[in-house]
Amino acid sequence: MKHSGCAVNKERHFSCEDCNGNVSGGFDASVSQIVLCQNNICNQAHMNRVVTHELIHAFDHCRAHVDWFTNVRHLACSEVRAANLSGDCSLLNEIFRLHFGLKQHHQTCVRDRAIRSILAVRNISKEVAQKAVDEVFESCFNDHEPFGRIPHNKTYARYAHRDFQNRDRYYSNI
Repeated sequence: MKHSGCAVNKERHFSCEDCNGNVSGGFDASVSQIVLCQNNICNQAHMNRVVTHELIHAFDHCRAHVDWFTNVRHLACSEVRAANLSGDCSLLNEIFRLHFGLKQHHQTCVRDRAIRSILAVRNISKEVAQKAVDEVFESCFNDHEPFGRIPHNKTYARYAHRDFQNRDRYYSNI
């Protein structure tokens, strides 16, 4: 976040609250704050995914100046990126949900999770949400910033972190 020009203060930008329904967290763009739903997060791995998902929204807010409230395509792009990069669609999570397949399953999961997230925060039809996701899917699915790759597991996450640490070294030689 700091490399993108946005300072993060964990006391100011994170809030743990009880939430209604089965929502695990959210990003409040009006105050640039991540909300963690303490009553709906069941374990550390779940919390890690929620924090990562919401940090991707915060990163998009900082980097891309997302128009969260009036542009459903902006919201769709950030939801595609968050579902893709946060671990929401890991094979293990999909097996626990009893949703798994072989061909293009990760993409299908990302698409479905993005649509569900949009419908959770916007009062629009499923068709409108699907259309928005379809319009942005290709470019947003392939945008892996700030990781540089999809961190499918801890090993890939370590590789992504190593790549990030070495990024300045690479760019200084260009």
